Amino acid sequence: MSLSGDDLARVAKLARLGLTTEEKEATATQLNGILALIDRMQAVDTDSVEPLAHPLELTQVLRADEVTEHNQRDHYQRVAPHAQDGLYLVPRVVE
Repeated sequence: MSLSGDDLARVAKLARLGLTTEEKEATATQLNGILALIDRMQAVDTDSVEPLAHPLELTQVLRADEVTEHNQRDHYQRVAPHAQDGLYLVPRVVE
């Protein structure tokens, strides 16, 4: 598939581009090159290729789920203005 001069003029009008003659020729050449590349890519047989979720087949390395720090809740709540039964007590804001 290639773009004709009318196609390019229509696209330029829709995009509100004012192209000079030289720009029209350069743009037509570039767009026709892109369309030719798309045609070549569509010609490739991809029936035996499975889709990928990501181009790199990586797996997430996870660490072991183990406790690495001891509970310091009582230590942190000592400086709280109000705490009870391991919970921070705050003023009611919604009535």
